Amino acid sequence: MEKLIYNVRPILPMEIAITKMSSKGQIIIPAEMRKGIEKGDKIIVIQNDKQIILEKADKLSKALVEDLEFAKKTEEAIKRMKAGKCHRMDFDDFIKEMKTW
Repeated sequence: MEKLIYNVRPILPMEIAITKMSSKGQIIIPAEMRKGIEKGDKIIVIQNDKQIILEKADKLSKALVEDLEFAKKTEEAIKRMKAGKCHRMDFDDFIKEMKTW
């Protein structure tokens, strides 16, 4: 298994490893990246267009919970929009309405 070290920012090093998915859809998390994860721990899998993110379910940060809620509301809004259940308004009207929330 290849292991790369990639510095996103000088103060935030990130470890990156290359792994493969099995025919059953299983992915091996490299041993050095499994610290603090035990057999049976629940893992949240988040996918967007270009990323798959794994997060321990019992260590959800407040920001992640807020991001997940925002994503859920955005998805619901897009479904309503595609179903024709939305209406258009100009920017100033939107801001005026938003201030009443």
